Amino acid sequence: MITIYRSDEDQQLTEIMKPEEGCWISVVKPSSDELEMLQEITEIDADDLKAPLDLEERSRLMLENEYTMVLVDIPTHDEEDHYETIPLGIYLTKDFIITICLQDSSILRSFAKQRVKEFYTFKRTRFLFQLLYRNATTYLRYLRIIDRKSDKIEEQLQKSQKNSELLELMGLEKSLVYFTTSLRSNEVVLEKLLRTDKVKKYPDDEDLLEDVIVENKQAIEMANIYTGILNGVMGTFASVISNNQNGVMKVLAIMTIVLSIPTIISGFYGMNFDNIPFAHEPMGFIITIAVAFVISGGIAFILYKKNIL
Repeated sequence: MITIYRSDEDQQLTEIMKPEEGCWISVVKPSSDELEMLQEITEIDADDLKAPLDLEERSRLMLENEYTMVLVDIPTHDEEDHYETIPLGIYLTKDFIITICLQDSSILRSFAKQRVKEFYTFKRTRFLFQLLYRNATTYLRYLRIIDRKSDKIEEQLQKSQKNSELLELMGLEKSLVYFTTSLRSNEVVLEKLLRTDKVKKYPDDEDLLEDVIVENKQAIEMANIYTGILNGVMGTFASVISNNQNGVMKVLAIMTIVLSIPTIISGFYGMNFDNIPFAHEPMGFIITIAVAFVISGGIAFILYKKNIL
C-alpha cells in the first residue's frame, strides 16, 4: 500500500493522490507492481527498494549519487505481546522522502497522525532524524514494558513454578536479544550519518542527530541490563525448581525406605513355614505389626537425627 503525504508551512499534513516535490511517500508491505511504479517515480535501484522487505537484512547506510538509503531496524509487537524487530527503509531523493516497511508501524503512524511536533515532509533531513529519534524512544518504551512484564512473571513464579511462566521469560529474553542486536546495528548507521557530509545537516539537525545517538546508546544499556537481570532470574528460578524437585525425590526415597520394612516382614510371614516366630501366638499378628512399625520408626528417627529427613 502506498500513501502520499504533504505538509504545508502551517504543519498541516494532507494526503495527496500523486507525488509532488517535498512529499512523503509511505509504503507498507508493497506488491511487486507498486515497487515497479515506485522505481519509475523515484529512480531508486530495485534491489535497494526490496531491501526492507527482507527480515534478515542488516542495518546500513548507502550513499548513492541520486539518493541516500538509510536502513534501520525498528521494534514491533503483535497481539500476543511478542516483541521483535523488522527493517525500515528510509530513502532521501532530490524531491521526495520515501519509507518502506513490512508493517504499519506505530512509528510511522505517529507522523501520519501528526503526533510529532515541528514535522514537515519537505524538510527531508530533519524528517529522517525525527524518524530515527522516534525509533530510539520506541525501543526505550518497549524495553520498559518488557521490564514490567518480567516483574509480573517473577511474582507469579514466586507463588507457583510453572513451565508457562518460564516460557514467557524465555520469550522476553529472546526479544531482548533481538533488540540488543538491532540497536547495535542502528548505532553503526547513526555514527556514519554523523560523520558523512553527503546528508546535508543544519545546526538544529546535528543536535537532533546527537540526541538520537544518546537515546540509542541508552536503549542499548537498558537492553543489556534487562538481559542480565532476566538471565539471573531465569537461572535462579531454574535452580529453585530443581531444588524443589530434589526435595520431593528425597521425601519419596525416605518414604520408600521406611515403608519397605513392614513390606519385607509381611513378605516373610507370607511363606508357608511352621517355625516362623509368633506364628501360633494369639497376639502374633499384633506383635508382628508392632515390631515392623518400631523398626520403621527407629529408621525414621535415625534419619531425622542425621538431618536427612
